Amino acid sequence: MRQTGGMSRLAGPSLLPQERTWRPGWPCPVATILSPLRRGAGDPTHLLELSGAVWRASRTPDGPVTLRICSLDGAGEVRAAAWGPGSGWALDRLPTMLGASDDPSGFEPFQPVLRRAWRRFVHLRTPSTGLVLESLVPSIIEQKVTGREAWTGWRNLIRRFGEPAPGPGGATGMRVPPSPATLAAIPSWEWLRMHIDPARSRTVVRAARVAEALERTIGLPFEEVDRRLRSLPGVGQWTSAEVRQRAHGDSDAVSFGDYHLATMVGHTLTGEPIDDEEMASLLDPYRPHRHRVQRLVELAGSLPPRRGPKMAPRTHLPG
Repeated sequence: MRQTGGMSRLAGPSLLPQERTWRPGWPCPVATILSPLRRGAGDPTHLLELSGAVWRASRTPDGPVTLRICSLDGAGEVRAAAWGPGSGWALDRLPTMLGASDDPSGFEPFQPVLRRAWRRFVHLRTPSTGLVLESLVPSIIEQKVTGREAWTGWRNLIRRFGEPAPGPGGATGMRVPPSPATLAAIPSWEWLRMHIDPARSRTVVRAARVAEALERTIGLPFEEVDRRLRSLPGVGQWTSAEVRQRAHGDSDAVSFGDYHLATMVGHTLTGEPIDDEEMASLLDPYRPHRHRVQRLVELAGSLPPRRGPKMAPRTHLPG
């Protein structure tokens, strides 16, 4: 996330926010819980203060919102301020966004490295934003490309077709993701200029055209959510998992098909590289907490030394 020393000076009398204080009952690591929502360095929808407060620019069912969230562990509180027409919706969903509906009971890691990681990140929870398209669009853009290429495409999309975030967020350059109607109307040549190829852009447009149906998957059983997401052409196992992890709070959704995940999980838990099939077997005893294991590995795991060539960004697209 981009970082800043402080933001309160930007909120003048005409930009007074709606506010909420939530007492979660545990020290809530806001920045760590919300970190999967960030899409690369310079994501225009995210900003991180040096204090650890997180700023998000989102498009809620009630309209755009800028949200600032900080954790006061000493007081056992999470405090949030929101600007824009989506403020009430975002503040109502604050606990769920920060994992209040995620139940880690029954999670008992048996590998020493996971036990150590769980002791360190015992208050980690799976977020649930309740915003499906917001998670789906960047996940589609990240399909089968390097992180650098994916994050560049996402930044280009937000900067070209998003809108300034409400309140003080807009003053920092933060932007709200495009509406479904805007996404569906972007012509093919504009997608190419943003370095997003036709296969991915077509999937984004299809998703935007059925955005209302996708948003109705919130609250459904995770198996049904997966079925409905994967019924959309261009959305497969990996993309569905990435969305369920963020929008639906699915702590069992594993990102099978990820370029690095199986290697990282294998190296962390066994000391050897493994493939997806072996990772599935290794994680199976942890149901329904397999994504929790994935997050712990991402936070505290390690990759073996690189000995082969990296996946190279493509250079044949304009932009």
